[in-house]
Amino acid sequence: MKDFAGRIAVVTGGGTGMGRELVRQLVAEGCHVAMCDVAADTMAETQALCAADGLPQGLRVTAHLADVSDEAQMQRFRDEVSAQHQTECVHLLFNNAGVGGGGSLFTNSRAQWERTFNICWGGVYFGVLSFLPMMMKADAAHIVNTSSVNGFWASIGPETSHTAYSAAKFAVKGFTEALMTDLRLNAPHIKCSVVMPGHIGTSIIFNSRRVHNNGVDGAISAAELKNIRSRLARMGVNVDAMNDEQVAQAGAMIAAAFRDNAPMSAAEAAKVILDGVRDERWRILVGADAEELDRRVRADPENAYSREFYDKFNSEIGWRLG
Repeated sequence: MKDFAGRIAVVTGGGTGMGRELVRQLVAEGCHVAMCDVAADTMAETQALCAADGLPQGLRVTAHLADVSDEAQMQRFRDEVSAQHQTECVHLLFNNAGVGGGGSLFTNSRAQWERTFNICWGGVYFGVLSFLPMMMKADAAHIVNTSSVNGFWASIGPETSHTAYSAAKFAVKGFTEALMTDLRLNAPHIKCSVVMPGHIGTSIIFNSRRVHNNGVDGAISAAELKNIRSRLARMGVNVDAMNDEQVAQAGAMIAAAFRDNAPMSAAEAAKVILDGVRDERWRILVGADAEELDRRVRADPENAYSREFYDKFNSEIGWRLG
């Protein structure tokens, strides 16, 4: 699939970040797009940006409310896509939606842990289950599942728990690798790719808080306040002198820095992903940091979770993962 013009693409998490940029770049190439998200306002912003970029005549860009961790909502999303795009087939499926959180089995609630896991892994699983019948009817199709560098390195540092997200991203990677054989045997016209981004400039920290706090912007749970305090203390900040509001403000600054100071933008990441799809690469590393981390983990897996490995990577790459 070298050309996306006239094709129909589904993008989950299309309201912000890489999802938004995938929608914009697909539309710019003349691809019809159906996106889903849990926030109507962010999808409306994506649609407005597409319109400002200049929509080709007759191109459809539709927005659908759906929680990717809920199979019934994903099936409703599929039915809406079929009806609104007047089609029985889908050519491209980008299972992109994801959130952070639930890092620890000890300091986070089971509900938060499972919410993170069910979105990051369940969203991919339900996305494929829901749209595979429509992809079977296409002349050619491609499934693109977003994992992470945390799909091959389950850490953001030796002092920060990161279990839910890492477990989910490992599941996405393993599922996609196994799916290649399943598709080759049963639906050879469908290809698949696993995407493993490094640090990309997105609002995932802000969005994760919104999801974990039932759509309330800016809300931070007691567990997260505790985690932010611990992180600030490791940075040498006197957190004992800070009240919860000050800690929350510091957390917002960390989230903004993650978004604004990344080595690669969401738009640049989306281009790498789409180029990888065109080249039919099953394994798409996004960012020089992802490529270097992958090389180092493969070269020395036994020490990949040591303090020395982490500190050496950070000192030589020049930015901190966690």
